[in-house]
Amino acid sequence: MNPQIDNYLAQGCGRCPLGGTPDCKVHNWPDVLAKLRAILLETDLTEELKWKVPCYTFDGKNILIMSAFKEYCVVAFFKGVLLKDPHGVLIQSTPNMQAERQLRFTTVQHVVELEPVIKEYVQEAIEVEKAGLAVEYKKTSDFDVPDELQTMFDEDIAFREAFDALTPGRQRGYLHYFSSAKQSQTRIARIEKCMPQIFEGIGLHDRY
Repeated sequence: MNPQIDNYLAQGCGRCPLGGTPDCKVHNWPDVLAKLRAILLETDLTEELKWKVPCYTFDGKNILIMSAFKEYCVVAFFKGVLLKDPHGVLIQSTPNMQAERQLRFTTVQHVVELEPVIKEYVQEAIEVEKAGLAVEYKKTSDFDVPDELQTMFDEDIAFREAFDALTPGRQRGYLHYFSSAKQSQTRIARIEKCMPQIFEGIGLHDRY
C-alpha cells in the first residue's frame, strides 16, 4: 500500500479547487474506491501516485489508473484497446480515445460482482506489457483540419507554429475537439478559446 493513495482517498487529487473539500469527486465514491483499491492490491501491480491519481504499474510500466468522476469512478487500462474483453464491459470514454478503455462503477456491489473480471483483465494487461505489444495510433495527418482552423493558420503564422510544436497527441485532441462542433461559429469559438493554451504548449485536457 502506498501512503500517497491514502492521502488521495482522504483529500482528493487536488487538480481542481475542490480538492481537500467535501465537494471533491473522490468523496462521492469512498466505499467504491476503497473496494477497487483492495482488489488491485491483490494483483501483481505496484501502487503509485501519478498525475495526482492512483496509478498501478508492472515493472515500471503503466497498466491502469483509478479515478473518480462526478457520475462514476473508473479503472482505466492504458492499453485497454488491446484487451480481448470477452465480457463486453470495457468502455471507450470518447470517440477520440484510441488506447484507453474503462471499467465504470457506481456501487460496491457492482465492484464485487466484477472482481473476477477485474483480476482477469489486469492479468491480461500485464501479459500485453510483457509481450511488448503497442497500440497503433492514428497519425495526426489522418485527422481533418477544419476550414476555420486552416484559415487561422494562414492568417497567423505564429499560431500555426505553436500548434505544430505541440505533441502529436495534443494536436489530435484539439483537432477532434474543433471538428466535433457542428456549427462553423462554434468551431471558431472553440479555436479562439483554446489559442492561449496552444501558444503555451498546453493540451486540451492538461488543465483542471
